[in-house]
Amino acid sequence: MEGIRVDQAGAIQGHEALSDDERSSRLGKLLALLELMRPSVQADGGDLVLLSADVESGVVEVQLQGACSSCAISSSTLQGGVERILRDRLPWVTEVKGSLDESIAFEESASLGHGGYVPRH
Repeated sequence: MEGIRVDQAGAIQGHEALSDDERSSRLGKLLALLELMRPSVQADGGDLVLLSADVESGVVEVQLQGACSSCAISSSTLQGGVERILRDRLPWVTEVKGSLDESIAFEESASLGHGGYVPRH
């Protein structure tokens, strides 16, 4: 990336390295916020899981599971819901990567949903 330099220790120049307390605080706030969002997703037969979080760079990776795997609006849930909320409430979050757990069969995933919009066959 142009304009960003990394020193030999791996710290980004021009930015102070985070203290352990700040890292812990950021991660704690992220986990608490995800726990607030999970019941809404679980009510529709899905779940929201944190896969990784780099509190230094602000990149967070989450995964929708269960009924979300077959839901037609799962990408909207990730972008319009999860990403928007995380970026609005945690100013250090710069990017939210989302994925779907595809280890469950489509038919089984679809049978788990009972929320506002689940496609019918």
